[in-house]
Amino acid sequence: MSPCWGGTPAVLRLLGGLTLLLLLLCPHAARGDCSLPPDIPNAQPDLKGLTSFPNKKVVTYKCNKGFVKVPGEPDSVICLENVWSSIKEFCNRSCNVPTRLLFATLKKPYNTQNYFPSGSVVEYECRLGFKRDHSLSGNLTCLQNFTWSKSDEFCKKKSCPNPGKIINGNVIVKTDILYGSSISFSCNTGYKLVGSALSACVLKGTSTDWSHPLPECKESSPISKPTSTPQKPTTTDVPGTKPPSTPQKSTTVNVSATEGSSTPQKPTTTDVPATQGPAVAKTTTSVHSRSTSKGSGTISAGHTFITLTVLLMALVAMAT
Repeated sequence: MSPCWGGTPAVLRLLGGLTLLLLLLCPHAARGDCSLPPDIPNAQPDLKGLTSFPNKKVVTYKCNKGFVKVPGEPDSVICLENVWSSIKEFCNRSCNVPTRLLFATLKKPYNTQNYFPSGSVVEYECRLGFKRDHSLSGNLTCLQNFTWSKSDEFCKKKSCPNPGKIINGNVIVKTDILYGSSISFSCNTGYKLVGSALSACVLKGTSTDWSHPLPECKESSPISKPTSTPQKPTTTDVPGTKPPSTPQKSTTVNVSATEGSSTPQKPTTTDVPATQGPAVAKTTTSVHSRSTSKGSGTISAGHTFITLTVLLMALVAMAT
């Protein structure tokens, strides 16, 4: 028997020991863990700093910049007993979300979609306040350079009704009477505006109309003076301006003499001039008295005559 055969059991024992040592040094691999996940074009796995992944561990990928996940395609893998599950390429080039238009919005389902590969076509519909111009296309296309085709203005603004005219006033149209525009109003001289001075073309339901009705131009009222408390009229008589007064009957006043009987004398007439003011009738006064009147020659002569008469009567009485 060759001596080599005698050492065979020792060699086997040595190999078995090395295998056991390797198993002890690599416990995870022995329990079915996975190494790094596979590479996927245009995507990167989220490793979270790990290099080994236990059984049933899931790793998710994220598309590189400029690429978008294809809807419906899986973007993750799972560790299954030392082997990762299969996965297909799921990141692709795409146009960005379609251009937002002021006059139109994306139809469904394009308004919730984010993947638009080259050649994709999207459709728009007019916003409220706009109407479709069917002579122009309402679609956009994702071109090969992953930009959208140019958009035509395929929706036009709706027009408000003709505002009409204002009597004794003016309607001022600044630009037009289309949706979103405004007009103003003014009145001619001598008239005032009653109502709103502005009106805008706005939405009312699904149609357009003016926000305010036409105002009116009404004639301005004259400026009234403040009312004062009535006062009694003050009359000032200016000489020579009053009409002649109506002649009145003369008034005769007989005054008896106090010293004895006197012979009746002619009545003495005194003219009293009219005073300035309301017309006063002339009054003729006949006076038979013993009283004297200042500065009156007629009255003084009468008084002397009466005195002589009294003396004469006294002499006659003495003679008898």
